[in-house]
Amino acid sequence: MNSLQPHAEKPARKTPSPSRDGGALYGAAVEYGMHCLTWLVDRDAPVSSRDLAELQGVSPAMIAKIMPRLEKAGIVASSNGINGGYRLARPAETISMLDVADAIEGRKSLITCREVRRNCALFEEAVPRWAIRRVCGIHAIMLRAEKSMRDELARTSLRDVVDNIPAPPDFAPEVDCWLGARTASREQSRISAIRAGTRRRSSDD
Repeated sequence: MNSLQPHAEKPARKTPSPSRDGGALYGAAVEYGMHCLTWLVDRDAPVSSRDLAELQGVSPAMIAKIMPRLEKAGIVASSNGINGGYRLARPAETISMLDVADAIEGRKSLITCREVRRNCALFEEAVPRWAIRRVCGIHAIMLRAEKSMRDELARTSLRDVVDNIPAPPDFAPEVDCWLGARTASREQSRISAIRAGTRRRSSDD
C-alpha cells in the first residue's frame, strides 16, 4: 500500500514544546517551518496548513502559528477557500534559511553580554581602563561564532536544501496524489454538507 495514500485522520505525533528543546538556540517552530517550506517548492497549487501538518505528523495548531509569520515576511502567500492554502511567494533560490529563521523567531544572539568582567572583587570601586578597553574576550568569541552561523544560513537557500534531499523520482508524484486526494475529500464533504442542508430545508417546508 502506498504510504502516502489518503487515510483516516490520526492524532499528530506529539510536538516538542519550546521548553523541551534541550536549550537549542532555535526552537521546534524554526525546524518545522523549514520543513514545511520544502513541500511547497515547485508546487503550483496551494497547500493548507492542516495538510502540511498531517503530511509531517506535526500539530496542526503549531503549523497554523508558523505559516502566518512566514507570510508576514513575504516568504509565502496565502489564499482562502476550500482549495486555499499556502504557496511560495518568491522563487526557492531567493529564500535563505536565515530568512526563514528570522521570520519565525526573530534575530537570535548566541549570548547577551552582561559585562561580567566589571564585577571582579579586586577592582573595588573603580574598574581599571585596561579591563574594559576592548570588547570582552568571551563576547568577541560568541560574536564571531554567531556571524559564522548566520553567514551559513544566509548562503544556504531553500532550493539548496530541496536539491539535496535524496528522494526517488516517483516520490514527488506520490505527494501530489496525496495532497490532491485531500483536496478532493474536502470538496466532497462540502458538497455533501450543502446537499444535507438543502434536504433539511426542503423537509422543513
